[in-house]
Amino acid sequence: MMSMTCHNLDFGTSVLDFVACGCATNGTIGRCAGKSCARTISRSKGCRARRLVCWRQNLARCHAFSTKTPEALLNGVGQVPPALLNLKNESRRTISLSKLFEVVADDLQTLNQNLQSIVGAENPLLMSAAEQIFGAGGKRMRPALVFLVSRATAELAGMKDLTTKHRRLAEIIEMIHTASLIHDDVLDESDMRRGKETVHQLYGTRVAVLAGDFMFAQSSWYLANLENLEVIKLISQVIKDFASGEIKQASSLFDCDVELQEYLQKSYYKTASLIAASTKGAAIFSGVDPFIAKQMYDYGKNLGLSFQVVDDILDFTQSAEQLGKPAGSDLVKGNLTAPVIFALEKEPKLKEIIESEFCETGSLEEAIELVKKCGGIERAQELAKEKADLAVQNLQCLPQSNYRLALEDMVIFNLERID
Repeated sequence: MMSMTCHNLDFGTSVLDFVACGCATNGTIGRCAGKSCARTISRSKGCRARRLVCWRQNLARCHAFSTKTPEALLNGVGQVPPALLNLKNESRRTISLSKLFEVVADDLQTLNQNLQSIVGAENPLLMSAAEQIFGAGGKRMRPALVFLVSRATAELAGMKDLTTKHRRLAEIIEMIHTASLIHDDVLDESDMRRGKETVHQLYGTRVAVLAGDFMFAQSSWYLANLENLEVIKLISQVIKDFASGEIKQASSLFDCDVELQEYLQKSYYKTASLIAASTKGAAIFSGVDPFIAKQMYDYGKNLGLSFQVVDDILDFTQSAEQLGKPAGSDLVKGNLTAPVIFALEKEPKLKEIIESEFCETGSLEEAIELVKKCGGIERAQELAKEKADLAVQNLQCLPQSNYRLALEDMVIFNLERID
């Protein structure tokens, strides 16, 4: 049996408060005194049973058993090993969004009430259309991220509570997101959104476009009234990015020469830009150092990219019932995502099928199988994990708190969707 030495580690603002490492040859693993948070994350690199275990009871210091020195376990002072999110959940604990957002539940309840008054009083038809999105299973992820970053950075800045501007920002972000979904469904001619009929399917294209336009305009008006030029520029850029993303997507349909970097740029425009602006805007209103605000922007960007890659993987791995829309819907429309781009590198036949625009019966199903057989899913998973690793590292500038832990869990929740 390999001997283990005990190191007293000060992790400071590291994502892991305790690191334990064991050897696969004898099945042992070091444990730290105290109670675990039950989130154990395993890594398959090096010793098969090497594990990093997150303990939340001692946030500043703890004793960890290890066959390696603290320097070997950490990439520099207080840095998370890059392979953190290559790890699996040993106890198979599933993170739910409702549990994850408990620390900002009151903030989200207030947001829901405010959205009703912002959109609905003067425009019942538009509110009914927007409610089709608001009530279609959405978890308010983006405003929740605004609240989590707001509270984490406000705590850092010594603020006792959130400002009105923090709350208004969350409302603006949700309106912009909702408007973009309504317009996306019109452009994509989608009949279903989260298992329900889309707005244009229920009310017609005219009302759907007007509903999206109204919500963009309303959010812009509230944005201007925040009277913070930096945040106004930040969020205004997002609306421009949405249009750029749609143009990029429309101009590259069925293009088998599309490169991964182009895909990531489009994903940034369509998904990550809004999340990055949300998290940075929240930090700006807390008045924190510009370096921390930039880290929050990068957190949102990397989380958003990881989310988009995971969504694109699920389009191949989940059923229509699970997705709330037909499986392979992106591919059949010629929108080539990460799994396809990776598979195209290995399978020439896939290119032929895609460029034929699936004219033959069964060709879509054949293309999906080729993506799976050529390792496109696995390589896309690695890409999602790579972006997730970066997102966790971006949080290292924040002090330990329940809000930071929820932001970390948000990253893990996303990856658990492809477990």
